[in-house]
Amino acid sequence: MSRQPSDVQVFEARATDADLDDLRSRLAAARLPEAETVRGEDRWAQGVPLADLVDVIDHWRTGYDWRSFEQRLDRIGQFRTTVDGLGIHFLHRRSPRPDAVPLLVTHGWPGSVAEFVDVIDELADPDDPAAPAFHVVAPSLPGFGHSDKPTTTGWGTEKIAAAWVELMGRLGHDRFLAHGGDWGGNITTVLGGRFPEHVLGIHSTFAAGTPDSTTDGLTATERRWAEETHDFWHRRAAYAKQQATRPQTIGYSLVDSPVGLLAWLLDKFAEWSDTEGSPFETISRDRVLDDVTLYWLTRSGASAARIYYESHNSLDPDLRVDVPAAITIYPRDTEKCPRPWAEQRYRRIVRWNEPTSGGHFPSLEVPGYFVDDLRDGLSAVLAAG
Repeated sequence: MSRQPSDVQVFEARATDADLDDLRSRLAAARLPEAETVRGEDRWAQGVPLADLVDVIDHWRTGYDWRSFEQRLDRIGQFRTTVDGLGIHFLHRRSPRPDAVPLLVTHGWPGSVAEFVDVIDELADPDDPAAPAFHVVAPSLPGFGHSDKPTTTGWGTEKIAAAWVELMGRLGHDRFLAHGGDWGGNITTVLGGRFPEHVLGIHSTFAAGTPDSTTDGLTATERRWAEETHDFWHRRAAYAKQQATRPQTIGYSLVDSPVGLLAWLLDKFAEWSDTEGSPFETISRDRVLDDVTLYWLTRSGASAARIYYESHNSLDPDLRVDVPAAITIYPRDTEKCPRPWAEQRYRRIVRWNEPTSGGHFPSLEVPGYFVDDLRDGLSAVLAAG
């Protein structure tokens, strides 16, 4: 691997045996409520069903191997640097290909860099020599994972986007591509809109219209998307209201109780994935537990929740993205922006894709398709640029 700048340090994290023993002890001593009062097809209607949670708790306590995940992160390459007074953790996989292009990928909530461990190698060093290759950088958002926890307010999406530009510059990537979903998609939008001199183009599974968007002229499918998104924010977004208004209050439970943390995050993996009875129809239990355990060991349940306090509904309505953009809308994602709305903000959409399967976590649900789609989208972006 190339030598890193002096202000970028190689990073390794090892949970102590005592921390892992404490986790297993807490799981064994968990106090659980009675079962939900709904059954059958509606059994997830009140949240994570008791039987499903008990099964995951048992696997977490007796079968899950955290050390394997630590080793996977090390193989990819972990680093830390300080930007604007805050320590930032990131994965950095340099491609061996001389034609590789720098690519910044940003996760969201309830995710982490665990979302990308199954796709980074293929993006950096594809089996097919004709496929594009990328130098992949995957930072942990402030307050997430091994990044520092902000001690003051102000670390919203605008500041994070500026920090990512600084980070990429330190790595020698003054011009780069950017991808994201969820909060990562929001930040990617800000990157494309605020920093066109650094961003070659973007790929996102998140698209946001403008406040003056109307349903006039939309197709039946686009109207349904608009209705589903409205329903999500008005009937199924209590988690966001809580974290946007009282992240400290819910944070005590998320940092003190591994079962509480597991249920809070697993609920979203279930509801937001393209599945019917369980998120584990498409996402492995171990990958979900990699993510949850990272939150647990870094005590980041409260600090990660604060991104909602900092940035909920904060995307500048006047922000426009003029760099080339590729947008992919997965059918079971939480927000699905009609293309006419997206075109009001992203003014050079060079590829628009609507897959037939997949949800909010495509890199975990459909990793092979996700990689192909990302390659195709970024290839269109580079061709347009």
